[in-house]
Amino acid sequence: MDNTSYVKYLFMDGHIELQKYRYLYFVITLTVYLLIILFNAVVIFAICTNKCLHEPMYIFIAALLFNSLCGTAALYPKLLSDFLSERPVTSYSACLFQVFSLYTYGASEFTLLTVMAYDRYVSICKPLQYPTLVKMSTVKKLLFFCCFFPAYRIYCNDYSIAKLSCGYTSVMNLYGLFCVTLSVCAAMIFIIYSYVRILHVCLKNSKDFRRKALQTCFPHLFIFISFCIFSCIEVITPRLEGNIPHTVSAIMPVLGLVFPPLINAIMYGLKLQEIYSKIKKMWKRKILMSF
Repeated sequence: MDNTSYVKYLFMDGHIELQKYRYLYFVITLTVYLLIILFNAVVIFAICTNKCLHEPMYIFIAALLFNSLCGTAALYPKLLSDFLSERPVTSYSACLFQVFSLYTYGASEFTLLTVMAYDRYVSICKPLQYPTLVKMSTVKKLLFFCCFFPAYRIYCNDYSIAKLSCGYTSVMNLYGLFCVTLSVCAAMIFIIYSYVRILHVCLKNSKDFRRKALQTCFPHLFIFISFCIFSCIEVITPRLEGNIPHTVSAIMPVLGLVFPPLINAIMYGLKLQEIYSKIKKMWKRKILMSF
């Protein structure tokens, strides 16, 4: 049987002791998903409803959080339905669509983080040229690039799906690793270059300047490093199957859609004073209106 197999449905047997703990898994997963939606939606709403936050940096933050919501929507609803099913099953085409959606989410995340590094670089290193280099028309073009370029590049293939085929998959596996490495390395090189330049400028300026630069750059840098770590886990773990416990191989890849979406909203919602102050005002207003 070649790679264009006649298999139309895939049975999902990877869940750990699903029948025994499926309701517990359902409650935990639903709680995590609702928290992700709540945290990200609150920050996005605060940015969209406050005109003083309609600036490139905050627009990119809103786009990053919206991408997190899109990425989690490709996993959690199906995962929740699996936990309530007697035997989880999915169609082959739906599985490929989910792979495509998740890979597009990951590539968009890296692209957005790269664009945000460029925004911080221009803002700190070339403040006088910032209004010219990062105009709203430029922001729209960059967002279009971040949304559609990853979807255009990413191919519908995943290591776990490729292993199910009866053909020779080593070439596809190497191609997948090459695409992931190229995307990640390009983003890492540009972001490292941006922060080297930012650090150079900060060292030549006052302590107050360094404090303000750190306040805006730290959340982005922390999120980028954490997303790189979880992306590496996602790529490496399936290829170590058989050498690590099944529980670890089943849980670790999912963490990439648990922690980054939560971290993104928490870091930007709490660490950036402008957003945090707007969120506080929103909740105070809502509490007062309820009384």
